[in-house]
Order: sequence, then structure tokens, then C-alpha cells
Amino acid sequence: MTVYRGRFAPSPTGPLHAGSLTAALASWLDARAHQGQWLVRIEDVDVPRCVPGADTLILKQLADCGLHSDAPVVWQSHRDAHYALALSQLLAQSWVYGCQCSRKAIESQWLAQGVLRERHQAWIYPGTCRHLHLTTESHGGGLAWRFRVEPGSVAWQDRWLGPQQQDVAAEVGDFVLKRADGLWAYQLAVVVDDGLQGITDVVRGQDLADNTPRQMLLQRALGLPLPRYAHLPLVCNAQGEKLSKQQGAQALDTQDPLKCLNAAALHLGLAPQNGTVSDALLAWTRLIHSSHAKLKT
Repeated sequence: MTVYRGRFAPSPTGPLHAGSLTAALASWLDARAHQGQWLVRIEDVDVPRCVPGADTLILKQLADCGLHSDAPVVWQSHRDAHYALALSQLLAQSWVYGCQCSRKAIESQWLAQGVLRERHQAWIYPGTCRHLHLTTESHGGGLAWRFRVEPGSVAWQDRWLGPQQQDVAAEVGDFVLKRADGLWAYQLAVVVDDGLQGITDVVRGQDLADNTPRQMLLQRALGLPLPRYAHLPLVCNAQGEKLSKQQGAQALDTQDPLKCLNAAALHLGLAPQNGTVSDALLAWTRLIHSSHAKLKT
């Protein structure tokens, strides 16, 4: 049997909040319930959004709550060579092409056709540069690199949400793997790292579920195994909005780590615990391992 390997991969755009600790605890408990390993990866490829020192603070918050990585922590900002190799492989297989379209240009193209979008929804890429065969030499640099998506639905069995599917071509379009400013896109970095780290199970929030089909397409194109996915209910504020740093979510105060963990566990449908942090983590692990809890299916 393949050894279970899970991971928690926060972006250091600020300290952990209640929602991110819930995801961390869920992934840690799932790994422990399967006698597997749990890794921490700092997803800092979007350098302009990263806050100096946030990575160190996040690791301290996790440690305060008894959540320690079973392998050395990995920083994506140190892994350019891996992403470049993957992009070269995709280019050689004609999965990728150069794109000169800015977000404003894509928006203008759709607006000119009278197409509107919902708030917070990304514009579907219309394929403007798909057949232009642009290269850095012919264009003089400044190109983004997009993954060529073929029509058809991508389906998976989510451990929490059940059967899921998405037509990536119709709902997203060809998506960016490397930005025009030279920064690696999340989709490529996460797929490459999950593959290199041997991640078998991804436990994360439901807001990331719509990324899964794009990542599955990349995994198949790169010849990587597909992890199992579990997308958990989000922790929301009083207005019903997802807790996020952008929405001003309060930084997690881990001076009382058991209080923080009990709040996260309650959101996962687990009873609060007394005693030490270690006692609580052990009790929840045993419960998930011995029961038919949804997280374990």
C-alpha cells in the first residue's frame, strides 16, 4: 500500500486565523488517523503578496498547537528549477503556449461583446493567443505561459463533497502557469510540489475545490499520480463570508492553543477536549481512526 502523505500549505500573506487552523488541524488529523505523514509547505511564489516574517509566525503558531511537520519545511520560493523543468516538459509536449494578453485586455474583449461576470468571478480566457505561436524571442519577453485546455469535463470523487466535475475549457479556459512578470502561478507550483513530495491526500477548504480540475489536468499532462481530495466546509464570519486575511480575519492568538484547537475541532464536528494539547490531538485522532467519520472515508 502507498504510505499516506498529507500536507498543509499556507501562503505567508499574514498569520494564521481560525479558518486556516481548521484546515491545518483537519489535514493533520487525517494523516495521523491513516498512520501517515504530514508535511508543511510555505507557498510563497506570489512574492508581492507575502508579508516578511509571516512564514516564521505561521510555523510558530502551528508548533504552539502541537502541529509539527514530519519532514523539513519547504519554501516554494526556493524551487524555481523544479517549476522551470516542468514548464519545459509541457512546452515540449505542446501543452503550453505564450500569451501577451493582460487582464484588462481580456476584460475589454468580453465587455465589447456585452458579456458581464459575477462579483469575484474571474474572466474566462477567450483563447486569443492560442494559435499565434508567440515566443520570447519574437515578442521580446513579457509573455505569460498558458496551459492548453481541451473540451470536456474533469470529474473526481471528493472525500467530503462527493462526486464533482467541471468543464475547465468552458468555465476557466486556458490558464496561466507562469505570469508575464516572471512569477510562477499557483497551479503549476502546487502540482509540481505535490508530485515531488509524494502527496497522496489533499485536505483543504471548499474555496479551493474549483482549482482541483486544473490541477488534475496538469498532473495527467506531467505524468504525476492524482492525490485524493477532501474539501472541507469553510469557517465564516458573522456576515456569512469566508474568514480570510483580505476580509480582516483576526490573527490566531495561540497563547491558549487548546482553546484555538477546540474551536477548530468543533467546526469539524469533533467534541472539545480538556487536558493538554497532546491529549486533545490524540483523542481526536483515535475518534477519527475508530469511527466512520466523514473525514476518514
